Amino acid sequence: MKFVKINFNFSKNRSLLSESLELLSLLETESLLKIPKFKRFSEIKNQVNNTGTYWQTVDELSYGAKIAWRNSTRCIGRNYWQSLEVRDRRDLNNPHEIFDALVEHLELATNNGRIRPFMTVFRPQKPNHPGIRIWNEQLIRYAGYKQSDGFVIGDPKNIEFTKMVKQMGWKGAQGTPFDILPIVIQMPSQEPEMFELPPSVVLEVPIQHPEYPWFAELELKWHAVPLISNMMLDVGGIKYTAAPFNGWYMGTEIGSRNFGDKSRYNLLPIIAKKIHLNNFQNHRTLWIDRSLVELNIAVLYSFHQAGVTIVDHHTESYNFIKFEKKENSNQRTVYADWSWIVPPMSGSATPVFHRTYQNIELKPNFFYQPDPWLPYDSQYKSKSSCPFKFKL
Repeated sequence: MKFVKINFNFSKNRSLLSESLELLSLLETESLLKIPKFKRFSEIKNQVNNTGTYWQTVDELSYGAKIAWRNSTRCIGRNYWQSLEVRDRRDLNNPHEIFDALVEHLELATNNGRIRPFMTVFRPQKPNHPGIRIWNEQLIRYAGYKQSDGFVIGDPKNIEFTKMVKQMGWKGAQGTPFDILPIVIQMPSQEPEMFELPPSVVLEVPIQHPEYPWFAELELKWHAVPLISNMMLDVGGIKYTAAPFNGWYMGTEIGSRNFGDKSRYNLLPIIAKKIHLNNFQNHRTLWIDRSLVELNIAVLYSFHQAGVTIVDHHTESYNFIKFEKKENSNQRTVYADWSWIVPPMSGSATPVFHRTYQNIELKPNFFYQPDPWLPYDSQYKSKSSCPFKFKL
């Protein structure tokens, strides 16, 4: 008889088995496990011993993904975790199929403006191998073009990614403040491939103001669906390196951060000038705060006028307190990263500001991954931390 030696890392196997058992126990506790725990664990143990990994059931994946949202310490919108719809696309094996699934995800999530939380999960990472990667931080992001005079047209956050896709042959660069970047998908141990999102599937909201007609003349806009595409979903020890997911926007994410941050579109000085707050050297005038409020009013008003789901930071803060109460009633402790949970505007006017939380990461959860495109970049690095300026 010929024996075949299977060389697996048994310490890693023990860790994987331990995490799988923890997941099964969690699902059992929450009455989400449809077969006896130890029967299922026996199946998992056999798979791990034979292959070094195991294939999760649809229920394990779906419930695990929802719980990952519930465990996300940086997310203020966890009150909706049970509404997440999980699409199992582990059957897809090439970047063209994955891109089609991403387009379908975007269409389903957009839902004519009535945004629905979705996650699409692709094939998990094999032990000791790279996984499928979507290079984009979010599926929809705007290009950033740094000019010779230091000005940036578009989103400064995406300058390096924009350079990278142009080097890869992207022809869609129009040089406007809101050019939608292409999608880059990389299968394990293969070269990345680039795809253009059809304009018809990207819903964008033109930004206007209920009191200032000149706001529309700035020609600002933002996309409707925040679809995170570069984080890893870790469920029961199985790592899904491509598991894009979305909720809907909280207004301050756009008004305060994307539009307001100095390192992003840096619009506060422009708004201040338009409303005749010209003394930028005197912080006592609170020109920053007043500009910030008008920007956020414009964002909320515009999304509402367009019929696109959005929530203000006060409402979402109270929703987080509701979530906390529900979790406590189920004997679960809510952990949170306070610096992320407190909104970036009027923080002390929200209830979450006045609470303290332990920042403990449970599993299942989402985790950041290194940018897969950085090794391809040997020609440039971001050299400046100075504020970029928005050039209209």
